[in-house]
Amino acid sequence: MLEEAMTAIAEDGLGALTMSALAERLGTSGGHILYYFGSKDLLLLAALRWSEATLGEERRRLLARRVTAPRRLDSFLRLYLPRGPRDPRWTLWIELWARIPANEELRAAQAELDRGWQDDLEALLSKGVAQGHFAPMDVTARASELLALLDGLSTRVVLGEESGRDTRSALDAARAAAELLVPRA
Repeated sequence: MLEEAMTAIAEDGLGALTMSALAERLGTSGGHILYYFGSKDLLLLAALRWSEATLGEERRRLLARRVTAPRRLDSFLRLYLPRGPRDPRWTLWIELWARIPANEELRAAQAELDRGWQDDLEALLSKGVAQGHFAPMDVTARASELLALLDGLSTRVVLGEESGRDTRSALDAARAAAELLVPRA
């Protein structure tokens, strides 16, 4: 159900999604969906949590690999960035960000989901510094800066903006920024 909701939101946006249209796609009733989620905002949040849990497992496997810290950082960048315009996972994030100012529950959930990425990137950078791959740095600040940059690049790709339409150019820009923000030892 959450995978189909994520696909529907990515196709048309949350504003255009009706519970009855989603129910029709799922072969159920709108009331059944509302029973489980209560509102479109909570459906969005459940779909995003499901998506991020799946991605979190992939991120943990990636970070556990026995490769150098610079290679793990490059893999982290590739995992973080969208697969292309209208990437369903990233469309969910954009929909969530648009609703955060008016919804404390969504704001708290966003902070919780962001924390996983922040913590994992900090651990990656700390390990890279300890192993002598990266120069000493304030890993909390660098991770936060790099994630903010990745959010901006990702948004441009998902929205299909002219200068960010190509996922390859976004990855190249992320790599160049990472080289500046996380210098080698």
